[in-house]
Order: sequence, then structure tokens, then C-alpha cells
Amino acid sequence: MKAAIYHGKEDLRVENIADPSLAEGEILLAIEACSVCGTDLRTYRNGDKKITPPRVLGHEFCGKVIESRNPSANVQVGDRVVMYIVLSCGECKYCRAGRENLCISRTTMSYHYDGAFAPYVKVPARAVQRGSLFKVTTDQSSQQMSLAEPLGCVTNAHTHLGIGLQDRVAVIGAGPIGAMHAVLARLQGAQSVHLFDINQKRLDMMTRFDIDGTILSDQEGSHLAEALELTAGEGFDVVIVAVSSALAQADALEIAGKGARVEFFGGLPKSNPTALLNTNHLHYKELMVSGSYSEKISDFRTAYHLIQSGRFPADRFITHELPLDRIHEAFTMMESGEALKVCINPQL
Repeated sequence: MKAAIYHGKEDLRVENIADPSLAEGEILLAIEACSVCGTDLRTYRNGDKKITPPRVLGHEFCGKVIESRNPSANVQVGDRVVMYIVLSCGECKYCRAGRENLCISRTTMSYHYDGAFAPYVKVPARAVQRGSLFKVTTDQSSQQMSLAEPLGCVTNAHTHLGIGLQDRVAVIGAGPIGAMHAVLARLQGAQSVHLFDINQKRLDMMTRFDIDGTILSDQEGSHLAEALELTAGEGFDVVIVAVSSALAQADALEIAGKGARVEFFGGLPKSNPTALLNTNHLHYKELMVSGSYSEKISDFRTAYHLIQSGRFPADRFITHELPLDRIHEAFTMMESGEALKVCINPQL
């Protein structure tokens, strides 16, 4: 089969490899859709020391069970499924507390096991045993269902933001993750939702969602003044940084109002992980600053149900579908702002 295989920094090759063969307890999926994540783009551009090449990438996927070596599995041959991709130990203090995303020995699909930029993917026996596969029971497309994984990560952040009817929400970063934060904030009843970005093309795409407006960030800082004007000088009640930018993290504290909750969703590059922040804002405004990483299985389950319900507008996120051979085009379109979410169909 053909697969997109990571060999190192800016070295992702579509090449032929052997079809997966199953061991006892494993399940084989025929992949119908695998969306390209910002992590895939970052891995391609910068490399990732956690991945030992060669490795098939792709972790946001939906596929059909075509072979099972696990008679006690919660899914059967013919089922269309999505997957919670974290394989946790189940025994450390974080797993016992239901925080599998923080497991001290966690492994994941696309990092430690081959991912889904391929026609077939093998699901490890431990994941099958833990109930990590979720059967799709509605008619949402596989492209839409592939968004369950990133939406689960967004849901994880929102579990401690407590967004409600009184909240004015600002999201910095108008990529697919930022858009998911904005949509989820609206579904939770946010009074207003605004998106900030440095790219006007990305902001223009946000008009497809139920938000109140967009703001173009610039070096002169006019966006900070606009943020205060929008909130009658009070600042936003919730600020979510959905981009890997130290400047955006600093801006978040500037536009946050008194008593606001600030979420640093996007991590900074490991080569330069520091940000210059005005910590007086933390003190004088009594800000609550949090971070989030990956997702718990409960977050994935919530995202899965939300997409299946039709309440989450997943169809508005997928802007392009490409065959596996054109995966490099996805990276270019994502960087330029031409695409919001690119979905790879390995069966084309």
C-alpha cells in the first residue's frame, strides 16, 4: 500500500510499504478520511524527536473495520469508527484520576504506532481492549467524523474555562483549532465571540461560523485598542490562545479583563519556549491562567457525540479533500491561509 512516511525534517515521502498484518487482539481499519493537523505540519517543517522514523503519520481519522482479531471488541467488521489515539498505562496516578492525557508513559498513534495517512491502519490490542474505538452511528461523513480528535483536545481546554452566558470570549488564532474554540464557546452560550489573527485570509474564512466578528492583529498594536473598545474598556472575560506564538500569549494578558480566564492552548516551539509576559496583569487583574494538553478519553467521547448530533458544524471546517499523493499541497495551503482543514482520502 502507499503511505505518507516521515523520515525526518521536511522529508515526508509517499511510498509503498507492506499492508499491515494483525496479531492477536488487533483490529484493521480501512481509512476513509484522515485530516491534516497543525502538528503534522509542524512535524514536517521542524522534525520531532519523539518520532523514530520511518513512521506513517496521520492521527485524525475515520475508517471502517475490515478485519478483527479480537472477538471481545466493542466494534465489529463493517462498523465505521473513530479512535481515541492516546494509549495510556492505566496505572499511574494520572490515569487513576481519569487524566490519561498526562500519563507518564503514554504513547500515541502516529508517534509510536503507524498512523492513518495510508489506506489501512492497525489498531493496537491495548487500544481495542480499553475501548478506544467508537462506532459511528449516524450519517455524518467520515471527513466530518475525523474532526473528533482535534475537537476532543479543544473540549479538554473548555472543561476548566467554564464559559457561560455572561462571557465575552476572544480567541487568538483563526486556524481550525481557533475556529473550534470559537464554535464551542458559542455552543456553551458565550455572550460574544471574536477571533484575532495576523492573516486576513484566515479571518475571512471565519464568516462561515456563528461569531460576532474578527480583528486583524498588527505590529502597531491597534488590535489591542480595538479589543478594549469592543468591551467598553473592560477587556474580555475569556481569552484563548490557539496559536504557537509568544506575542499572542502576551497579547492575551493585555486584552483580558479583571477576573478573566486565560487559556494557553498552543505550545511554543521547544527551541524557544519562553514568552515575555507582563505578569502585573496576573496580579492586578486576578487572572486565572491555564494550559491544556491533548485530551482525556472523556473529552474525545464528548466531541464524538457532539459531531454525531449535528450540533457542531463539522461540514464547515473541511475546505479541501486531496488524495494521498498530494499531501504536500495540504501543508502549503494551510500555511498560506487558503485552506481551513484539509482532509486526505487514502482511497482516492
